[in-house]
Amino acid sequence: MPVLKKIALTVTSAAFLSGFVLTPAVAADKDKSDDKQPKPPGVMSSLGGERLSMSGSQVNLGPGVPVLPKGLTGRSWIVADAENGDVLAAHNSHWRLPPASTLKMLFADTVLPALQPTQTHKVTESELAGVGEGSSLVGIKEDHTYTVHDLWLGVFLRSGNDAVHVLSEMYGGIPQTVAAMQKHAEELQALDTVVVSPDGYDAPRQVSSAYDLTLIARSGLQKKDFREYAATASADFPGEKKKGKKRDSFEIQNTNRLITGDIGVDPYKGIAGVKNGYTTHAGNTFTGVAERNGKVLLVTVMNPSAEESHAVYKEAAKLLDWGFAASGKVTPVGELVPPKSVGTGTGTSTGGKGAAPAAGADQGTGGQAEAAHASAASKGSSGVGVALAIIGGLLVVVAAAVFLVNRRWPLAGLGGRSAPETKDTGEAADPEEAAEPAASVGESAGKPADKA
Repeated sequence: MPVLKKIALTVTSAAFLSGFVLTPAVAADKDKSDDKQPKPPGVMSSLGGERLSMSGSQVNLGPGVPVLPKGLTGRSWIVADAENGDVLAAHNSHWRLPPASTLKMLFADTVLPALQPTQTHKVTESELAGVGEGSSLVGIKEDHTYTVHDLWLGVFLRSGNDAVHVLSEMYGGIPQTVAAMQKHAEELQALDTVVVSPDGYDAPRQVSSAYDLTLIARSGLQKKDFREYAATASADFPGEKKKGKKRDSFEIQNTNRLITGDIGVDPYKGIAGVKNGYTTHAGNTFTGVAERNGKVLLVTVMNPSAEESHAVYKEAAKLLDWGFAASGKVTPVGELVPPKSVGTGTGTSTGGKGAAPAAGADQGTGGQAEAAHASAASKGSSGVGVALAIIGGLLVVVAAAVFLVNRRWPLAGLGGRSAPETKDTGEAADPEEAAEPAASVGESAGKPADKA
């Protein structure tokens, strides 16, 4: 055999063999990389069904049921029917993880009923002193007066930790607020949740789960005020008061990108809220509710891949699309449990300076609330609008706020229209998106990862 041909064969053989020699090494490196990723605990809660205690994706793919979306990276997620409580699919849904600002849903569900929206409050320096460094802010100023309605807009739209701290002080202080939130979580059977800070700012031991956040959102959406704030896309917020001049205002937009849209993210048709979040330890978190053709679904996604911009919204949208396509075809893998008081009629009051109605009641505050929300309505809303209608028959209430159900807890139905395409500059999902409006002076733009 000619020398050149021998050399060619030798090189070809070496290259061929190298594929077998090198490939395992590459695979091993990949396995090592995967080993560094946190794994769900071996034992998780079985509340809502035994399948929900299992790690990995849980779904019953029968005839006619679409397969789950490809490319889902969330450490934990859940898709549930908001009305009858069926869990259509789940992935590590009881994994206890840092919740970031999605915990503000529990804060609102606990505190909102106790404070009248027209009530005014003059902010003190001490009320803002405990706000975490790098927190998302709406731009509240000390020695300035705000209505409770203003402050809730700051919480829901801008995820303002400054607004949370002021409302907490009005409720009775941070410790009392945290205790009330924990008590309310236990009433809702959100037993994976440990509350340390009312705003969701990273704190040792503070955790929740996709299952719990979905329970909390479902409870909040029973309340008219909660629904309206969560659905508002933009509103005017009081600015700085200068001597001798009329107080200015500035526009704030909802940081929920499935409501307002953003580059690479379209507003989701039928979206009705509810809350997004981001911190260093939590990554991106999101709970959303949407309605199509009379069907209302809840979805929660926790800590998806940080490599893709807006992954938490994209994956939530995919799961909602899947849920609407699978609804009525898929056999549930579990259920959202009702609050402890359902079926007993006892309810709970979480305390604070105001009296909270019994758990489970539609806790809108009547004419005062409607008047206070009028300005938000004039500024535009999410996909379902500010005035969310209750679809008849979905919420059945009898005396003492006892729900006429056996195991399930029906939700006030939602209907709607598509959201406007506007870009927000709110809660940062990525470091390069940390810019805030001038009103948020004092926020550490260099530390977007610390936002709640």
